[in-house]
Amino acid sequence: MAYTSAQARGELLEAIAVAIDELAEALASLEVAYEQLDDAHADELEELLFLRVQRAYGRAKRTYAQFADRHGLPVRDFATPTSRAPSMGVKVLVENAVERVARAEGELVALQDSLMPIEVGDAELRAGLSEVRELIGGVSQKARAFLRTFGR
Repeated sequence: MAYTSAQARGELLEAIAVAIDELAEALASLEVAYEQLDDAHADELEELLFLRVQRAYGRAKRTYAQFADRHGLPVRDFATPTSRAPSMGVKVLVENAVERVARAEGELVALQDSLMPIEVGDAELRAGLSEVRELIGGVSQKARAFLRTFGR
């Protein structure tokens, strides 16, 4: 059976959807962590991590929807993930968010390395994926910096 551009575009969208789901889970963890912090630490968490992940999540969803629209492909709705238990603690929640962001980035790296965005994608898709990766780049280091100062 021949591999068609439509099939490849569907696989491309699915890979992006996996990354979007991971970013959504990271956001859910960061939201719960934020609620457990005092104002100063909450502001720091928001500035260092939450806003970056939130922007990446929004950009990834927009990239997904626009690509699907340009190629007449069906889009899926992304459900809001369930909240984490507050009993997990801020450190565990932040570490979970970092792990989810790393998974999302890994998915995007594999996708870009596959050259599929070049073969069946378009310039707008490639730009969107690059922007998402740029936004989440460094999240791990920023989280480590936050956790070093947290609780002092």
